[in-house]
Amino acid sequence: MTAPHLLGLVGALVTLITLFELLRRRHLREKYAVTWSFVALATVVVAVWPATLDWFAELVGVAVPANLLFFLASMLLLVVSIQYSYELGRLEDRTRTLAEEVALLRLELADHRAATGTEVDPLAPRTGEDVPGQ
Repeated sequence: MTAPHLLGLVGALVTLITLFELLRRRHLREKYAVTWSFVALATVVVAVWPATLDWFAELVGVAVPANLLFFLASMLLLVVSIQYSYELGRLEDRTRTLAEEVALLRLELADHRAATGTEVDPLAPRTGEDVPGQ
């Protein structure tokens, strides 16, 4: 096994160990771990059997196997970026909805307190004047 293949194998194994540790500590969700596990396992296969990349490059008609590897890596990063953009947009919408719901609840609470004669609203945003110690 050559040094680049050994380096790829070590990198893939470190990635797998890190993934399992992040999953164990619940710092990484399973849906993301599946993708990265697939990438790490594919790296292990290419590192242990380098002819696999040559065979696959020949199969799809790419002259230089390294070009195929770079193309696949680029496509993976593009897909991950699109997926993260989708998730970010979804979370932005959810955050906006939650902020609107909180604002409506605060308004209802203020109306209720005004109707019952209660002056202090514990949910109202606090300013520097009414924060103790400032």
